[in-house]
Amino acid sequence: MPRSSDSETVRKLLGTHGRTYAQEAGIRLRDTPQPLYRTLVLALLLSARIRGGTAVAACRALGDAGLRTPRRMADATWQERVDALGRGGYRRYDERTAAQLGDGARLLLHEYGGDLRRLREAAGRDVGALAAGVQKNPGIGPVGADIFLREVQGIWPEAAPYLDDKALQGARRLGLPDDPAALARLAGDTDPAVFASALVREALDRTGALDPDDHNDHNPDDNP
Repeated sequence: MPRSSDSETVRKLLGTHGRTYAQEAGIRLRDTPQPLYRTLVLALLLSARIRGGTAVAACRALGDAGLRTPRRMADATWQERVDALGRGGYRRYDERTAAQLGDGARLLLHEYGGDLRRLREAAGRDVGALAAGVQKNPGIGPVGADIFLREVQGIWPEAAPYLDDKALQGARRLGLPDDPAALARLAGDTDPAVFASALVREALDRTGALDPDDHNDHNPDDNP
């Protein structure tokens, strides 16, 4: 049975950090091609060593430029992608990332008709195969795959509970169990993606909103 102190900690955690990165980027995540693709793009942007807020802003800027589907991303020029990333403040890796976005979009169109649900089916809904499939996209490695699966676990339940190393770091920081099954019990009916993102935000939070005595070892460029 969860300790009452742990349950209270989770309640405060969700009150402070209870939102996914997709929600912050304006993505209404559903099991349909466009929001899944935009979440993949977000995972690519977040996996670079750049501030999470900058990556989220860049994802929004790409959406505002109409680059919301693999076809639109592939048809855009490299310069159009660079310009959109720049408007989001994503200038440190903009040229390389613009090329990766174009190459990744063309790969998705060729392999899956631009529909990530086909990748899911090709993987047999196996989490390891899903992670490997996601990493075929240029610029997405293990960190990017973790971010993508963490964000989509609420609609792809075979991935839940998906609590990667960064989420478990947040749990340890709060004195919560670092066992995924025990954490899932603490989360109860909370969307697992929201819970995982809240733990990640706690791991990255240098303000110490929930634990003011333990926030001196956080790198501002840590990956979400």
